[in-house]
Amino acid sequence: MADLNSALLMFISARSAETRIHEAVSAAGYDDLSPAMGRIAAQIAEEGSRVTELADRARITKQSASVLVDQLERAGYVARVPDPADARAKRVTLAPRGREVQQVARRVERAIERDWTRHLGAERMRVLRETLTDLRAITDPYAD
Repeated sequence: MADLNSALLMFISARSAETRIHEAVSAAGYDDLSPAMGRIAAQIAEEGSRVTELADRARITKQSASVLVDQLERAGYVARVPDPADARAKRVTLAPRGREVQQVARRVERAIERDWTRHLGAERMRVLRETLTDLRAITDPYAD
């Protein structure tokens, strides 16, 4: 196999983690949550997010994000609430059912980190995390 570029290698690992999380969420009884719905839900800020923000973060159209948020809302994962900064706007927040799924996902994320650490060793995993964190400065427009 040809050498893969670094971005593709990171994508493969991220895709593997996403698949593992989705499978665990489905196995936990949240089988109505599609991967696309999960990707949007994962972008919701603690204080809530506007649909336009979710679309921008997910790199999809506002219309596609609205459809996914509608599906999430019908399934009870999110709620639309008034935006305290703009009475005309709504924010999407996680509903109690969404918080339950988030807890399942967080447990799997921790398990993935443990598995990767076992595979790489603690020092290499620490360096990987530091390196990826440093890359956020030039790759993540939403880095704090």
